[in-house]
Amino acid sequence: MRLNIFTLIFVFQLIVSGVYGNNEYLKFSSLPELIPNSGQSIQPGLAGPYTGVDNGVLIVAGGANFPDKLPWEGGAKKYYDEIFILDRSGEEEYIWKRMEEKLPFASGYGGAVSTPHGLLCFGGNTSNECVSESWFIRFLPGKGNVEIKPGPKLPASLTNFAFAKVKNTLFVAGGLLSLNASAQNVFLSLDLSDSNPENWKWETLSGWNGEARAFAVTAAQSNGVADCFYLFSGRNIKSNGEVDILYDAHVYDPSLQKWEVISDGNNQKFPVMAGTAFSIGASTIVFASGADGELMKKQMRIEKRISQLQENKDTDELKTYQNQLLNHLQNHPGFGKKITGFNTLTNKTTEIAHLPGTGQVTTAAVLWNNEFIIPTGEIRPGVRTPNILKISIQKDTRHLNWLDVVVIALYFLVLSWMGYFFSKRQKNTNDYFKGGGRIPWWAAGLSIFGTALSAITFMAIPAKTFTTDWSYFMLNMTIFLVAPIIILLFIPFYRKLNVTTAYEYLENRFNLTIRLIASLSFIIYQVGRMGVVLFLPSIALNVVTGIDIFVCIALMGIVSLVYTMLGGIEAVIWTDVMQVIVLLGGAILSLVLIIFKIDGGFQSIVETAAENHKFNVFDLTLSLKQPTVWVMLLGGIFANITTYGTDQTMVQRYLTTKTQKEANQSVWTNAILTIPATLIFFFVGTALFAFYQSFPGELNPTFQNNDAIFPWYVASQLPAGISGLLIAGIFAAAMSSLSSSMNSAATTYSTDIHFRFGWSKTTNQLKLARIATLVVGISGTLFAFMMATMNIQSLWDEFQKVLGLVIGSLGGVFLLGLLSKKANSKGALTGMIISFGVQILVAGYQPVHLIVYSATGVISCFIAGWGASWLFRGKK
Repeated sequence: MRLNIFTLIFVFQLIVSGVYGNNEYLKFSSLPELIPNSGQSIQPGLAGPYTGVDNGVLIVAGGANFPDKLPWEGGAKKYYDEIFILDRSGEEEYIWKRMEEKLPFASGYGGAVSTPHGLLCFGGNTSNECVSESWFIRFLPGKGNVEIKPGPKLPASLTNFAFAKVKNTLFVAGGLLSLNASAQNVFLSLDLSDSNPENWKWETLSGWNGEARAFAVTAAQSNGVADCFYLFSGRNIKSNGEVDILYDAHVYDPSLQKWEVISDGNNQKFPVMAGTAFSIGASTIVFASGADGELMKKQMRIEKRISQLQENKDTDELKTYQNQLLNHLQNHPGFGKKITGFNTLTNKTTEIAHLPGTGQVTTAAVLWNNEFIIPTGEIRPGVRTPNILKISIQKDTRHLNWLDVVVIALYFLVLSWMGYFFSKRQKNTNDYFKGGGRIPWWAAGLSIFGTALSAITFMAIPAKTFTTDWSYFMLNMTIFLVAPIIILLFIPFYRKLNVTTAYEYLENRFNLTIRLIASLSFIIYQVGRMGVVLFLPSIALNVVTGIDIFVCIALMGIVSLVYTMLGGIEAVIWTDVMQVIVLLGGAILSLVLIIFKIDGGFQSIVETAAENHKFNVFDLTLSLKQPTVWVMLLGGIFANITTYGTDQTMVQRYLTTKTQKEANQSVWTNAILTIPATLIFFFVGTALFAFYQSFPGELNPTFQNNDAIFPWYVASQLPAGISGLLIAGIFAAAMSSLSSSMNSAATTYSTDIHFRFGWSKTTNQLKLARIATLVVGISGTLFAFMMATMNIQSLWDEFQKVLGLVIGSLGGVFLLGLLSKKANSKGALTGMIISFGVQILVAGYQPVHLIVYSATGVISCFIAGWGASWLFRGKK
């Protein structure tokens, strides 16, 4: 018990030291100004340079400016072919260098993206024509210079286009085919995945459903399902010379090869022409600059009037308008300081920061050393800047009140006390693994419910319905189709055989090898599952308190491990009962508070969700690659058979009740609870979507993973004490699964391996069981550390992959043994091997949705095992 108290004090100190608030998402600073071009004493700045990063240095090449006089003073525009690199010799020491090597053309206003073969520069224009060529700029660190190599040629000469790289594909949209020509609806792609760039070929795709444009703004960002190409604003230069400023927005989904209109430019405007944009977090696009076109329109009206007066030779009025134009250009305020964030899930914009100076347009935002660099560019019509702006992303956290800390600390204290209380009842392994048969059916049912849903429910499902829709609803409902199978087929076998683990049956039915393979697969799966359920709440705690995510994982792993080691399955089940109450109570309370916060309440939430197609449940498309109703039914049935029929965490609950009838009742308790729980947690995500549509400024744009959306609401919107209670609910969501995984995996190792082979006969079996729990708990915690270093967009998806790929064949083996008298050990082993190979192919080629992975594992194992059993006829 002393260890528990020490742990709680440590947790309390870390929570208190970690809480702080930060409302500034972006931090601004400057790098050394761009040095002058050859033969010049000053650098006025460059518009339209090719910018990017290669081998750790920032590259700025080409571009244009007015070196002598401003354009209204009669200055001539000059294009350059010089290449500059910004290198960092120390932590804060940056040095500009002008390279001896030159671009193939003195040009600018093209595109540039980083590739493994160098910075790929493409298109643009010289002083008199557009460019179709492309080339690689490769920085050679050992030599300190660059080399230039040709790249794939564009299908046509193109300039002033927008571009972005989505994963390994470069997309180009709009632009001009020749100077002073009309804008185009050109849309091109270039696959960069081939290791040999000589094989790269540009492809012409269908354009968006909207006006042609140049000087548009683009960014790559996720729409909640897939990474997409976003296209905003721009201007359409018509054949008569008139300019139409555009304020619309479009998105292209490469996985579906489909364009959609985000805004027609009327109800929601994007005044960001010629600006810069970059993506942060899981679903935010930041517009760091851009022109709304209003001052440009004013300038064009004055210039048009001047042209008319020149034709009419009205010198008096002409002079007046010429003075107006000069005054307009000299006193232009610049391209604004406001930075706007656009959320790709809610499709809402909000102001998130202000620039220290005026916005820089006709340049690009470049990611360098996890910071965004906006080099040089244009700050007013005809006026450039040599400034290099650096933007650092600041993760936001929210204060935890002292009352929240007390609530969380008390919660940990209660869990630790329960482990200590039940430890006094653990006399042998029957108590430790089966609870001595003392568990009532309703407690076992609640424990099954908490183990099956827990962290995946509390955080990942609201995140899924927030980002997408209710397509996954039918997945949970399949438990009603599977419950009768579990009650009629599986439970009678386990109760009759009086087994401790489900895998003892496999040795009785087949042989020891099959039992060991199944046991080891289950243990591996549980370690992976522990990683997921540890990582989820650790994200939440990191977001709301700022405590390091690795510290969060370690603390949760330690506390769960302590009470699970002490109290065995009884502590696990009774803490599950308490945690299910906190789990559902916290979700209901959050839902009520969201409803009261939004104008119009429940009706407004429903209307907003319906307008945005959030209630899509039955997608009847005949496809196994999209989350259709067929995928949900097929995947859900086989996933639940595998989980409830062969997963030791579930089977162990069936064995803790006094009778088979009570075991059956525990299964129905879980199934019945699934209905209100699914409705509650699915609607929480939908309500959060409606809330952040109403209050877009409250949404944190720096999230790296949308699974943190619910805890962010809890920490940022709820009053003191209630926040602590619901954060405790997040811990409850994780620990109910975590403790079950620890105990069941330890049970499996002890019974199926250690005790089965009679190892360490002199060692007390209860002590050995606790040591096994310790080893499993530490392994799961270490796996969570590994997950924390990976870029995982959706933990729900990762959990489904683990479920399907690791234990998909187990369901097939059990069904083979239960349903076929002809099945034998050689056939079962063959089925498992073939199923494992099928699963590798499925994971590699992804012919079906990840939820169907369990079905492919079960079906392939059953069919292959049944067929092989006929070939290897022998003893049944």
